[in-house]
Amino acid sequence: MEREPGDGPADDDAVRRGPDDMSLEELREEIEQIDREIVDLIARRTYVAETIAAVKDERDMATTDESQEEAVMERAGHNAEAFDVDPNLVKAIFRLLIELNKVEQRERR
Repeated sequence: MEREPGDGPADDDAVRRGPDDMSLEELREEIEQIDREIVDLIARRTYVAETIAAVKDERDMATTDESQEEAVMERAGHNAEAFDVDPNLVKAIFRLLIELNKVEQRERR
């Protein structure tokens, strides 16, 4: 079953009403809310990545795990397709997130 935008935590009255029933201001407010949620998710992902970096450091493991990065990218592509979003765009965003996490991991070592 394919998911639709609005499935999940952001599913509120504005999403159920649909864009055709909303004013431009309401649509912009919806975008602002989504942007806050994206930043929250990035912060949560970064926290978990920092925890992973600490575990890797304790175990004297390499910062880069190419097989894990490959799995993340593949998963990102599949998720993009499930939401009918351009997989290349989503993969580019995830590549950036991975690179930022790797830079932070290197700086902490």
